[in-house]
Amino acid sequence: MIKRVFLFLVTNLAVMVLLGVVVNVLGLNRYLAANGLDVGSLLILSLVVGFTGSIFSLLISKPMAKWSTGARVIDEPQGTHERWLVDTVRMLAQKAGIGMPEVAVYEGAPNAFATGAFRDSALVAVSSGLLESMNREEIEAVLGHEISHVANGDMVTLTLIQGVVNTFVFFLARVVGYIVDKAVFKTERGVGPGFYITVVVCDIAFGILAMMIVMWFSRQREYRADAGSARLLGGPRPMIGALQRLAQMQGVDLPKSISAFGIHGGPGSLFASHPPLEDRIRALESGRV
Repeated sequence: MIKRVFLFLVTNLAVMVLLGVVVNVLGLNRYLAANGLDVGSLLILSLVVGFTGSIFSLLISKPMAKWSTGARVIDEPQGTHERWLVDTVRMLAQKAGIGMPEVAVYEGAPNAFATGAFRDSALVAVSSGLLESMNREEIEAVLGHEISHVANGDMVTLTLIQGVVNTFVFFLARVVGYIVDKAVFKTERGVGPGFYITVVVCDIAFGILAMMIVMWFSRQREYRADAGSARLLGGPRPMIGALQRLAQMQGVDLPKSISAFGIHGGPGSLFASHPPLEDRIRALESGRV
């Protein structure tokens, strides 16, 4: 926990320093200050706006995931299947060196996800479709994948990445808007329509680029979680088998708010949170992860 708080603080500081360097190198600081834009205040505001939403989403991720999927937390296992599921998660969590997550089951197409702000109190949920269509070895591999996400701190790291790019989008859109408003539209006092129009356009354009960056990182963490499952289970074959089974079923069926945390995220693209299943299988077979 201390390490991640430190990482959070360092990341925020790095963003402030980098943005300040860019502004100074380009000579924007003098220009903007001379024309009435307080760069320091804008930096602070950008950080607040950039990280507030992503951090809030992380903190409420567990209750939101339960609510949006209708997941039922297994407090007292009913029957041998639920007992096996809870015991398997406990065994994998111990191997990964994390606290025991909450274990839940929800009705839906074959999928599973992990979420939560803290690695020692996460949530691992598995769909009824996945439990019904996979054998125990494949389910164990999927659980290993999700436990690896928690152990790697992927939920927190993705939040940090999202906050960083949000900060850049907010800050740069307003800097560009101010420059355009003064240089092109020749607004002398305050800001005019050119500022607001440019900010909206830049928010959209920079936001698209930011999403591509975040989704690229998300795809890389999927490879790492696949490799983590292979390590926990003593080899890649169970995870390869689980991915091959998913490729046959093509089940996603997760709310958009948590789709990036599922075992399967649908077709691959620049805006996809998951790589194609075929690429993940090849990476495991070749030992590239």
